[in-house]
Amino acid sequence: MSTHPKNSISRAPVVVVMGHIDHGKSTLLDYIRKSNIVDKEAGGITQHISAYEVIHKDEHGADRRITFLDTPGHEAFSGMRVRGAQTAEIAILVVSAEDGVKTQTLEAYETIIKSKVPYIVAINKIDKPGANPERTKNDLVEHGIYIEGFGGDIPFAEISAKTGQGVDQLLSLVLLVTDMNEYTADISIPAVGIVIESNMDKKRGVSASLIIKDGILEKGMFVVAEGALTTTRIMENFLGKTISEAFPSQPVRLIGFDKLPPVGSIFQAYRTKKEAEKAQATCENSTSQTAGDTTQTTQKTIPLIIKTDVYGTAEAIEKEVRKMATESISFRILQKGVGAIGEADIKLAGGSEDAVIVGFNVGMDASVRDFNEKQKVTIETFEIIYKLTDWLKELIEARRPRVETTEIVGKLKVIKTFSRTKDRQVLGGKVIEGKFYADANVRIMRREAEIGKGSIVELQQSKSKAREVDTDTECGLMIETKIDIAPGDVLEAILVKVL
Repeated sequence: MSTHPKNSISRAPVVVVMGHIDHGKSTLLDYIRKSNIVDKEAGGITQHISAYEVIHKDEHGADRRITFLDTPGHEAFSGMRVRGAQTAEIAILVVSAEDGVKTQTLEAYETIIKSKVPYIVAINKIDKPGANPERTKNDLVEHGIYIEGFGGDIPFAEISAKTGQGVDQLLSLVLLVTDMNEYTADISIPAVGIVIESNMDKKRGVSASLIIKDGILEKGMFVVAEGALTTTRIMENFLGKTISEAFPSQPVRLIGFDKLPPVGSIFQAYRTKKEAEKAQATCENSTSQTAGDTTQTTQKTIPLIIKTDVYGTAEAIEKEVRKMATESISFRILQKGVGAIGEADIKLAGGSEDAVIVGFNVGMDASVRDFNEKQKVTIETFEIIYKLTDWLKELIEARRPRVETTEIVGKLKVIKTFSRTKDRQVLGGKVIEGKFYADANVRIMRREAEIGKGSIVELQQSKSKAREVDTDTECGLMIETKIDIAPGDVLEAILVKVL
């Protein structure tokens, strides 16, 4: 007899691909995406989210879905913010048949082991002239990674991410591991899952991409992610197409959060705005009461490579770098070493977003400079130690997270609308709460849901320009916005502070 809940369904696995920088993770993901994408009508396949769904036929010929996180070593996989939550259920560890196990291979392996997810080894680049899969297998064993037939039970596939050889076998192994673990979800409950990316767009506002782990997400729901709230009014799939509902393991994008939800945070969907606002208030109170815990979970890092003329200097710089860490930001040293800055350093930095390389009493030759013209990694060299540390201090200050707070200072109900030219609209209304200020930014609310933003160009009271208008006072105003404002809408005057 089944022990699964009545409304339980099988769901697709979420897979992350990890490994050394040059061993073909991105090439593998690109091949899988272009060869097995769900929506064949997408033409060139313009991906809108750092995750996507593919279809692969199982041993019975049935179409099965697999969700891939598109960023190798994705932050939401290795750095969960809340209660050790997990984004991926299966990991693929990519190892080159040419180079064997490298430092980053072992780092990826340690991350996988700590996450306690099942994994598959993909021995890549078997099409290369220098490929030696058997040597790579022995290399894996020497480092404690015991694959099938070599003293262990870890499944593996020999592949070429470039030609596609063996990739079908690899995807079949993913489905086999999925069947062994029986991933299920309950579609009778509102969705819960993890934020995998968030960003601010000038035209669309704050958006976030989510992976649903359980439940269903439908139009009309409200979503809260660590104090950030939005409706599901604008919901898109990974191809950027508008959808009305989303199911477990699906990646989706929601537009209109009131602030940036942290990457890796848990999101929860609610059927009513009242429930969502209550949960949002609880999140904000919890965050303020556990400030000591948020240092670990919300800290931003700057990937750093240090190259010096002597190793002692590299160690001294590393010590200084450690002292610069604050509660919100620190450096993460990818590598420190002796000698000139080379192509390998640039490739390593290129594998981490916004990484920088600093050199002390070292240089780089013209060919390396030409190589970096395409890679565009930030490289700075110094001959005076304090100038190097001063530059790093300026960098950490420039990149530290800014805390943005939004305060509603007034609400106005729109009574009548008048002329409209381009992006400007003239209307009349009554301040029903607080004060309205000239030059204020506004949120446009319709039936308690935000439909857009704008700014006050001019404010008038009794046909004269006014700096501010009090509660229970009628006024006229010109709003700059792309949204068509209608009588009955409520404008919320907001004050934004960046700290």
